[in-house]
Parts: sequence; structure tokens; C-alpha cells
Amino acid sequence: MSGRTLLLSAALWSLAAPGYACTLKTAPEPWPPYIFIDERGGVSGLDVELAQAILKEAGCTLQVEMALPSLRRQMEFRQGRLDLTLGASDTPERRGFARFSLPYRNETVGLFTTPANAARYRSLDSFDAILRQRIMLLTPRGGWYGDSYARAQPELDALGKRSPFGSYEQGMRMFKAGRAEVIMGDAAALRHEAERQRVQLAALPWVPFRAPAHLMLNAASTSPAELNRINAAIARLEQSGALAAIRARYGFN
Repeated sequence: MSGRTLLLSAALWSLAAPGYACTLKTAPEPWPPYIFIDERGGVSGLDVELAQAILKEAGCTLQVEMALPSLRRQMEFRQGRLDLTLGASDTPERRGFARFSLPYRNETVGLFTTPANAARYRSLDSFDAILRQRIMLLTPRGGWYGDSYARAQPELDALGKRSPFGSYEQGMRMFKAGRAEVIMGDAAALRHEAERQRVQLAALPWVPFRAPAHLMLNAASTSPAELNRINAAIARLEQSGALAAIRARYGFN
């Protein structure tokens, strides 16, 4: 992957205040279908297209740095070296160091098993049920997946019933190898990776978490005025249908 900085074109909004411009730096890691990074370091995907459209409308430039692993990216964001995170959940803890845009898409966290186990696990309706049945669960290593999962995670770990994965590619390989009976994660990302690796998945009825996704701005390196411009841009693009058209190309409402 190329280490050079990639500048994604974003012209100034024609009605912006004279002389106004902002550049927001991000360093995403691959997360199909939201973020694809090719062999030359080029980026694309649902979140990239949505962010490009929003920042262009707000009169800003999106500057994409070399991809960083999740924990390193979080550290650099908190240290003020990165300005923007795509597809973020708005949590009270993060509000201590970040500010959040209006939602620009929704995310769904799903539970999946093999078609052969679908009937066996169809009645699962909580993490308490997973704990009672001592079911081995594959989950992403980082990220926010709702209050119920946050409460259950320590007990899952204590019982040795949670196996974390660092990427969806790794998680699907682990699932394919039989490391766990159930896998949890962003539903679109899991389906994309299962199709790529030709793994058959069966979605379970219970959905652990649904939430809007936001652009997360660094509170130290960005201003409230920039957030206001971004929010106004999101509102205009939602009203015009421009964001809906991008989401529709990826199969999102």
C-alpha cells in the first residue's frame, strides 16, 4: 500500500464565505463495503463517497493519510493528529474528546451462524441467552456495539466464550475454520466478507444493536463552526436526495 498522502478532490461550496476553507485529515483502515483501499492506496466505498460529498458541500477538503490499524488510529485521533473518523457511533465517552455530525447513514449489528445451525440458535434473544447456553462468539476487537454487549463482554471474556478478531477478513476466516458457532458484527461488512470468501451465513432474528452513524470530528483540531457547516451540508444533501442516491448504490436505505 502506498504511504503517500492522498488528496481526495473537494471543491469549495459555491456559496461559502469568501476565503473560507478547511482541510480535515483522516486515516481509515479497509472496511468493505464502507471503505476499500486498493493496492495503490486509492480509497473508495460507501463512507468515503458520503464523506466526500458532505465535505465538498461544506467547502472542505478530505485529506486521506496512509491507513492505520484501529488502535493506532484511535490513539492518533485522541492525540489530535487526525481530525476526522468516518462511520462513528456517538457515545458519552467519546464526547469528552470529539464532536459529532448529524447522522449520514444507519448501521445494524447482526448475529450470524451457519445454515446448519440456524434453527438451533433462532431463539437467541439476548447476550444473557448466549451466556446461559455457553455459546462461543466471534466479535470485533474494537468498536461500540451497544450497551447490552458492553455489559455482557466482561462475563463472556471470563468464561472464555468470546474470540475477538481484528478485521472482518480475519473474522470470517475464523468462522469458516469453526472457531465459533456465532459471529457478531456490522451486518453489511459481514455479508460482504462472507460473499468474498464464499462462506454461507444465516442471519439470526435478534438484532443486538441499531444506531445512526456520524462523522466524528476531533474537538481539539476542529471548530464548532466547521461542525455547523458540515451539519448544514448534510441537511441540504438529505433534502436533495444526493446522500440517498449514494446509499442506494450500495444497497442501503
